[in-house]
Amino acid sequence: MPAERARRETWSERRARYDADEVHSLRERVARARWRRRLAARRPLDHGYRVAVGIVGGLIVAVGLTTIPLPGPGWLTVIAGLFVLATEFTWAERLLEYTKKQVKRWTDWVTAQRMWVRLLIGAATAAFVYGVLVVTLHVMGVPDWVPGWVPLWR
Repeated sequence: MPAERARRETWSERRARYDADEVHSLRERVARARWRRRLAARRPLDHGYRVAVGIVGGLIVAVGLTTIPLPGPGWLTVIAGLFVLATEFTWAERLLEYTKKQVKRWTDWVTAQRMWVRLLIGAATAAFVYGVLVVTLHVMGVPDWVPGWVPLWR
């Protein structure tokens, strides 16, 4: 008679066990995943994986930091890189939590201001982005495909 297969755990049972353990850290959640436990059991693979996560996350953060003054998602890219790093490194997880806390503080402060203050902040941000764009195009050169009527330094 063949051996009975072990009964698979349902999603709700797994969720209840997870809630009972009270593991809420991103790094701990990733570490508890089955694929990550198997990888951690093989020390050379685990070390290589951590190095790869560090390199990829570091590159994403570096790209984000260089694009902060340019138009586009600079800070969002930095946060995405921290998110990648936080899956393996405690220091990145703490930095990500600090960053989220500061963004929430800033957002709460801005939303508590009067409308004219918010409009002034938006106008200052737009002027800064436009200024960075103009300086960048002046230093790097304006591409030929930009029409002559666009108000940029030529």
